[in-house]
Amino acid sequence: MTDIGSAIVTLFLIMDPLGNVPIFLSVLKNVPRHRRRRIVVREVLIAYGVLLVFMLLGDRFLQILHIEQETISIAGGIVLFLIAVRMIFPQRGSFSDSPEGEPLVVPLAVPLIAGPSAMAALLLLQRADPSATVELWLALTVAWALTAAILIAAPFFYRVLGERGLAAMERLMGMVLVMISVQMGLNGVRAFMTH
Repeated sequence: MTDIGSAIVTLFLIMDPLGNVPIFLSVLKNVPRHRRRRIVVREVLIAYGVLLVFMLLGDRFLQILHIEQETISIAGGIVLFLIAVRMIFPQRGSFSDSPEGEPLVVPLAVPLIAGPSAMAALLLLQRADPSATVELWLALTVAWALTAAILIAAPFFYRVLGERGLAAMERLMGMVLVMISVQMGLNGVRAFMTH
């Protein structure tokens, strides 16, 4: 991996913590206030575990399926593009109608943090430089830590930025992610054409 900074930014944008703040608050609205922070900490730790396992074993699984790097790059670009479009034009209420009680794993840890797009990005970064596992782990850990900090402080961010401020930040991150996804797709097409 040539640039650990770009890997951190990419993973952070994909995890979309600011966009997930209203969803987290909505899912946890029926949970007693004193339990909410503990649940959020538990869910972000579960998400980290899922992403770490996928980072270490996902590539081997795809090798068994004989899926090439170019395919992952193009497919990952398409998935990221669709996620970015949803960030720019959000559809509210996807997870707000969750059953009462404490959520476990779904929907907070998976798919809101450790979703298909984060897993696809990890695979792309791993395939780009298989020898840079430590750097990728570091990038994942930093991006996850920033995401966890924002989600744990969700009530504070909601008070400071408000609904409109959070929506504006999410759309801005969506625009950046569109550019990253298009570049990812172009890299895959270029690699395929020169293969």
